[in-house]
Amino acid sequence: MHLFNSFPDRAQSITMIFNIVSRYLLFTGLAYVFFYVWRKRKYWLSKIQQRYPDNKQVVNEIKNSFVSMCIFGVVILLNIWVGNKGLTMAYAPLDKYGYVFFAFSIVLMIFVHDTYFYWTHRLLHWKPLFKAVHKTHHLSVNPTPFAAYAFHPVEALVEVGIIPLVSFTIPHATGAITVFVLYSLFLNVIGHLGYELFPKGFAGHWLFKWHNTSTHHNMHHRLTKCNYGLYFNFWDRLMHTNHPDYVETFDEVVERRRPESQVSLTPDEVMAE
Repeated sequence: MHLFNSFPDRAQSITMIFNIVSRYLLFTGLAYVFFYVWRKRKYWLSKIQQRYPDNKQVVNEIKNSFVSMCIFGVVILLNIWVGNKGLTMAYAPLDKYGYVFFAFSIVLMIFVHDTYFYWTHRLLHWKPLFKAVHKTHHLSVNPTPFAAYAFHPVEALVEVGIIPLVSFTIPHATGAITVFVLYSLFLNVIGHLGYELFPKGFAGHWLFKWHNTSTHHNMHHRLTKCNYGLYFNFWDRLMHTNHPDYVETFDEVVERRRPESQVSLTPDEVMAE
């Protein structure tokens, strides 16, 4: 009973969810305003799909993301509460095992998450689960940053499951999970940005090809049965699930950004259509 009596009250719970939603809106909102409103003409040539999604899609992305954020907040709140009881592998102070280990724990979380995401993502593409759950995320065929966490509630639970997984398996300072979550959010926004920002030759480079690009995940939203990875390209290469035209498509998008390149429609003309 003592454990339950110490559970965070309503005010703490609301504050936690508010903080999570605020971070999400900060990352996604700034990216959307910059690329889809303020500088859309300047960066039009970097738009992977040369068209904009309609307003209905954007509204649905925001609504679904808000539900996901609430679910994330509840699970993270529970995880913090359990951690405060000494039941996870969290430790204090931050430098207890040195700053090298602190950094290593974050890197390890990222690699564990990459594997977790790939295989849960493949599972969600199993036909019954896709129709019932994952299809919600794939309604964004031409995603915007707001699609980063636009999930069905069941998928939101699957996605946030990485937090208790790393909490119970990896020794970590509390701040390490905060850094990991912010990194994950940032890369998710990049993946759903709809614009390619990586430089020419990145996708085919002997070293950088192991890191995914915006084009990689954008192709997944458009074509569905390929490119399942999150941060890295290890599992897609190992399991032969990269789209065969991925590198070529990346190069075409990057080549389009050259000053001498021309497009048939300007952003305003596309919106007018």
